[in-house]
Amino acid sequence: MLNIPQIRADFPILTEKIRGKKLVYLDNGASTQKPQAVIDAESFYYEHQYANIHRGVHYLSQIGTDLYEGVRKQVQQFINAKYDHEVIFTKGTTNAINLVAYTFGRKFINEGDEIVVTEMEHHSNIVPWQMLCDEKKCVLKVIPLQADGTILLEDAEKLITPKTKLVSVVYVSNALGTINPIQELIALAHKNGAKILIDAAQAIQHFKIDVQAMDADFLVFSGHKIYGPTGTGILYGKEDILNAMPPYEGGGDMIKTVSFKGTTYNDLPFKFEAGTPNIAGCVALGTAIKYVEELGVENIKAYETELLNYATEKLSAIEGLKIYGTAAHKSSVISFLLEGIHPYDVGVILDNMGIAIRTGHHCAQPVMDHYGIPGTCRASFAFYNTKEEVDVLVEGILKAKKMLS
Repeated sequence: MLNIPQIRADFPILTEKIRGKKLVYLDNGASTQKPQAVIDAESFYYEHQYANIHRGVHYLSQIGTDLYEGVRKQVQQFINAKYDHEVIFTKGTTNAINLVAYTFGRKFINEGDEIVVTEMEHHSNIVPWQMLCDEKKCVLKVIPLQADGTILLEDAEKLITPKTKLVSVVYVSNALGTINPIQELIALAHKNGAKILIDAAQAIQHFKIDVQAMDADFLVFSGHKIYGPTGTGILYGKEDILNAMPPYEGGGDMIKTVSFKGTTYNDLPFKFEAGTPNIAGCVALGTAIKYVEELGVENIKAYETELLNYATEKLSAIEGLKIYGTAAHKSSVISFLLEGIHPYDVGVILDNMGIAIRTGHHCAQPVMDHYGIPGTCRASFAFYNTKEEVDVLVEGILKAKKMLS
């Protein structure tokens, strides 16, 4: 069981007042808040341990290198990768997907080949593949959404064929909360000889992920979604696939030798980590992962499921409120509209009450097009949220409905 009051005390921002009201932060799908331990870890590194890594024999450089590489091993264990060099540090999920598109895509995907995504993808898992298709004259295919915000495996079976070279799918929809049937999609991809990339940006913070048990070829996530700093992220890839991919960027650290006659590239993972990375951010990401592990991922999942069910029941009871995304298997997101009221107007009224939600298309415009709506109001939950905060949200929605109807 989680001690929620104690957990909330770990997050200094939760004591802030917004427009004179106690902050109710329900925008965790966009970014999570940071515990004091994470804030302190980044600050401590800059104050006491800072130096560039991998390039110095002096004490501080060695300390920084050990901390940085220690987090790589920590991530390896957290997602159960086979080797630590299968863990590549990136700036975030978007950067990681683009890395795969620009390296795996340009080497292994050719004219007439097919890439398969779903209709619920975040823009960062659509646009890189569209750019690749424009360049390589390959074909992007889309598994359609159903009314409840799920996909049908029968549709996936029709679209994933021997022509498919890559399947790239979100684990949990940021706009709807839908948990996709990832294991079945991985099996379908591999049955047809395709590789698969799993966008775990909205999953990694909510439940346990084991890349070896899943047999994922690639998996990506962002540090700021799992209570770590912005500008940090992870690309996991199987060793043999990463070794076969060319570098993404050229520069320091990703090389073995450089001359004007030619350059030889470094081994994994450094081949994909050109230049000075966000060292302090990665060190603090390790602290964030440790914090989550100490709470217990299964404990987090159980509590957030209870909170989601409570919020769903309370919001569903509001007359004129429609929830978008009603899958049986969901995670920590409720997207909704009040009949006849623009989501932005609801968001403004809630903000005046100190309630932070997200309004708009959530970087998932095809989802909104599917439902024929401009956007939604989205409340997204974390383990530091409470049922009392859900009650405040309900009160705010009722106030917005009264004012705007």
